Amino acid sequence: MRTSAHNDYPLAVYYAFKQAESDTKLKDGNGKQALSSTGWETMLEGLLASGFQITGTWPMRTELITNLKKKVSALASSIVLACRPRPDDAPMTTRRDFINALKRELPPALKTLQEGNIAPVDLAQSAIGPGMAIFSRYSKVLEADGTPMRVRAALALINQVLDEYLSEQEGEYDADTRWALAWFEQYGMGEGPYGVAETLSKAKNTAVDGLVTAGILVSRAGKVRLLRRDELPVTWDPASEKRLTVWEVTQHLIRALVDTGSEQAASDLLRKVGGLGDTAKELTYRLYTICDRKKWAQEAIAYNSLVVAWPELVKLAGRGKSKIETQTEMFENQ
Repeated sequence: MRTSAHNDYPLAVYYAFKQAESDTKLKDGNGKQALSSTGWETMLEGLLASGFQITGTWPMRTELITNLKKKVSALASSIVLACRPRPDDAPMTTRRDFINALKRELPPALKTLQEGNIAPVDLAQSAIGPGMAIFSRYSKVLEADGTPMRVRAALALINQVLDEYLSEQEGEYDADTRWALAWFEQYGMGEGPYGVAETLSKAKNTAVDGLVTAGILVSRAGKVRLLRRDELPVTWDPASEKRLTVWEVTQHLIRALVDTGSEQAASDLLRKVGGLGDTAKELTYRLYTICDRKKWAQEAIAYNSLVVAWPELVKLAGRGKSKIETQTEMFENQ
């Protein structure tokens, strides 16, 4: 393929193989574990060994939407990679410089993917594209011991930067939501000790009693747990909430969409919460990542479904604007 490739026309590679993932430890000795994907690894090793560099990627929706409605955890998108012959004089770089380039260039690419409404189930694989675009523009990336970095190590670093990017979005959340996210990552929807909840609440600048009042958790007999979606009030109205949280908005949107199967009900809620809806969508990506790592399949499907349905919810929410909202917008635009 390399010898027949034309410099003026990129080679398009379509990838939709859902492979198993395996743990690999990063070489810097920090003890962290990151996932590298065996299918991606094999394909990318072949492309790079053939002298190609990846210049662009984008997901394509190729799977039937009925899989999502059936709650099947199937890959929703194929990934298209644009490849060109790597210049013979491509430079080498070090592991440190490669990591710096990832931290500088990958976050804007991830933001573009999210704005394109990439499904959470596809985000990790889609992130490999722009990450490998950085890796493959070098003839070699040298490890600290002078050996060439393998694709497996590069994939692990890309996943690490992705996780850091999603974690950094927590700064946009309210204190109650940051508490709920930290608790969820440790205990899921299960019970945990009250003492741990109290310590965590101090670290997040909130209080357990306030979290109960906010409708986020249940506290009894020395145990604490997050409220399940089937325990949330169907008549919930964000306008009447004195302590509205992003966590609560996210869970109610999923309850309306997934648990009751009503796009209209979910879009009505989305219209009522206004700008908090976009922040809830960002939180959904983070929650999906946690569920995927913890192997909580049913919870992961729920979060993925919300993002997949998001464009339709936004469209329905726009159609359902009240007369007061419409009149206000007309007045502001004059």
